[in-house]
Amino acid sequence: MSIKMIHHVCIQTGKYKESLDFYTKILGFEIISETPNFHGRDFNTWIKLGSFMIELQTPKKGDIFNDWSSLNSGPVHLAFMVDNVEEEYERIKSLGYKNFKLKNGEVVYKVLGQNLLKIKAPEGTEIEMRDTDIT
Repeated sequence: MSIKMIHHVCIQTGKYKESLDFYTKILGFEIISETPNFHGRDFNTWIKLGSFMIELQTPKKGDIFNDWSSLNSGPVHLAFMVDNVEEEYERIKSLGYKNFKLKNGEVVYKVLGQNLLKIKAPEGTEIEMRDTDIT
């Protein structure tokens, strides 16, 4: 196989400022380039965390995106490893972000004995954080 690694994920958003702030200020991504007026879009922006990149883009002029739903086919969430899920929850909460997905009334919960949480980005993408590798 000639595939070497995942290069990036493209996330489209109708809430550009909120999404950009979420990924940079809450998750710690760095802006690599921000291009206004990109092929009929208000913005096309590249952000990076380690070697992983997200291409964040707004709709083309006149287009309106459908709301995100976990019932769509294709990717359902992005998952990141963290040192400690409980500490990450407290860190994000201390930054004032509160859009966490609850499971059985809990933000941090266990799946197969592993701690994880899910947070919703402003455009709707679910971000999973876990502190134990499943492999």
